[in-house]
Amino acid sequence: MTARRRGSRGRRAARITLYAWSGLVFLFLLLPLVVVFPISFSDSAYLQFPPPRYSLRWYREFLADPNWLDATWRSVKIGCVTAVAATILGTLLAISLVRGTYPGKGLLEQFVMAPIALPSIVYSVAAYKLFSTFQLVGSWQGIAVAHTIHALPLVVLVVGASLRTVDIATEMAAQGLGASWFTALRRITLPQIRPALVSAAFIAFISSFDELVIAMFLGGINMTLPKKMFDSILFEIDPTIAAVSVLQIALVVIVLLVIGRFGSGVRPAA
Repeated sequence: MTARRRGSRGRRAARITLYAWSGLVFLFLLLPLVVVFPISFSDSAYLQFPPPRYSLRWYREFLADPNWLDATWRSVKIGCVTAVAATILGTLLAISLVRGTYPGKGLLEQFVMAPIALPSIVYSVAAYKLFSTFQLVGSWQGIAVAHTIHALPLVVLVVGASLRTVDIATEMAAQGLGASWFTALRRITLPQIRPALVSAAFIAFISSFDELVIAMFLGGINMTLPKKMFDSILFEIDPTIAAVSVLQIALVVIVLLVIGRFGSGVRPAA
């Protein structure tokens, strides 16, 4: 009885320690926001904390500047194309790698994972050399293709992990009842891995929206938002950069809410 009580107290102490440590880590990660949010609403012409007065001046500056807006819409467009293309291609590759049995599967898996094993600068130089052959350097399409290739391993990892939890017997049962392989995949498997598909699309979008090095090599005059922010910090730093950062955080929160709304798995019928 005494040993059981001591064990219960030990588990409770470990749980409290874990919660306290997690809270400290969470607060540490949020500390930059405590500075960025007030500065984005500052009326000062410089980065000043705490702000002398509060206003929406730098949000109006952002919305009135066509360069900022062009970079933002270009990043959103590239991110959406990357999310769609990487999710479709990555899901097909994950199905092939998890369910397929064919020679060279291990080699194909290593080849698919290569972009995340390479440093971004190495991948960007290789992409620049290859894409210049096809005249894709300096176009947003070239950035989207490079971002899609870069995001593919992330999609394959997320979707592949989810596929391994799906009982293949349900697919085989559907095919045994007359459904084609594609119908069984569409009606049985994909609904079960829907949270992984939504999460993979979100990860692909964010990896593209936040990517800088590839855009610096392939963008040319087609400046993305991270490249515009990088140039702004180098040459004309002002609180607009804080306003843009807050808007980026707001976009991520919106995407997370969308995932929470549509990313749930299949619910059992009542």
